[in-house]
Amino acid sequence: MSLDFNALAVKYDTPLYIYNFDYISSQYEALKVAFGGQKSLINYAVKANSNLSVISHLATQGAGADCVSIGEVRRALKAGVSRYKIIFSGVGKSDSEIKEALESDILLINLESEAEMKRVELIAIELGIEARISVRVNPNIDPKTHPYISTGLHDNKFGVEIDMAKRMYIYAKKSSNLNPVGIHFHIGSQLTQLEPISEACEIVADLAKTLIALGVEIKFFDVGGGLGVVYKDESTISVNDYAQMIKEKTKKLDVTILCEPGRYMVANSGYFLTKVLYEKQTDSKRFVIVDGAMNDLLRPSLYDAYHNIEAVGVDGEKSPADVVGPVCESGDFLGKDVELPPLEHNDLLVVHSAGAYGFSMSSNYNTRNRVAEIALMGGCDRIIRARESFEDQIRLEVAYLQ
Repeated sequence: MSLDFNALAVKYDTPLYIYNFDYISSQYEALKVAFGGQKSLINYAVKANSNLSVISHLATQGAGADCVSIGEVRRALKAGVSRYKIIFSGVGKSDSEIKEALESDILLINLESEAEMKRVELIAIELGIEARISVRVNPNIDPKTHPYISTGLHDNKFGVEIDMAKRMYIYAKKSSNLNPVGIHFHIGSQLTQLEPISEACEIVADLAKTLIALGVEIKFFDVGGGLGVVYKDESTISVNDYAQMIKEKTKKLDVTILCEPGRYMVANSGYFLTKVLYEKQTDSKRFVIVDGAMNDLLRPSLYDAYHNIEAVGVDGEKSPADVVGPVCESGDFLGKDVELPPLEHNDLLVVHSAGAYGFSMSSNYNTRNRVAEIALMGGCDRIIRARESFEDQIRLEVAYLQ
């Protein structure tokens, strides 16, 4: 898709998030086709990009939702996702969140610990209902990704080890208020090698077979998410190879495959558009100062993540520059040593691959307004989140005057 970034900047101002919904549709369809012939449900990982229009667009394609807070569950329901396509994961669910999830009658709750299982059981008893649950198994597999987004090793806070999982399933089977219908693993994000996922899938499939032999009726086999995307020059996993591997590992199980793609679905649908304020040259460094900042796009500061950054419609000899924002932190940068032509006030830069973990991780740090979000579909653009105002920011605050 050829985008007129200058026209979008004039129409909506900057900084600005732009999402190509046609691309999101194609990503969903590719994954759905890859799982053809297998009972499956694609649960979009809402944390990647939680805009209601993004969730709703995927719901119309047939997607469910993977949620890690009750707020995300509410978003999914409001966006039109069927409650029987919603799963609730996450390490630290509060009693009120568990209660609301059970009352909402969603597909299942993924359990992260024995203590959490006991809380879910107690709340289910109080409500007089049966809780559909799954246990997140930590297979102790190195996902070969950034340590901050690794989740499948015993050093990580997520899930339980194999022996604990067995004990939890046996306990749940005997409970009148727990119904263990699924099994779950997720070893990390931005995965670019199939082998770690395959190893984890085999370990958990073997556990599922053991549990079924013990009388636990596993109906859902949740392989998590984590499919990596191209930010720079990564070699990524073919969705066909991914789906075929999962089919092979689970062929002796009569289960519905659940998968939880987030980044795969939306990362490369998105662009972050920002305007040049000034150039600054020191003895040793060139800085391009823009109106976008780390509060808008945190990934470079948080993970030292790479995003391709290009000047819009500007030619000239390129030289390395750090693209930095107005936030009062040395870590406020969108890119370092980016090859850019000479830039002037109001020139535009576009940051690519910004559809996942961009706006959803943004904040009001330095009392900066969160930016607008725009959807593109079928050649048309529309606003899906208005730009915040100062009044929006302080609406819930009270100034106690002496």
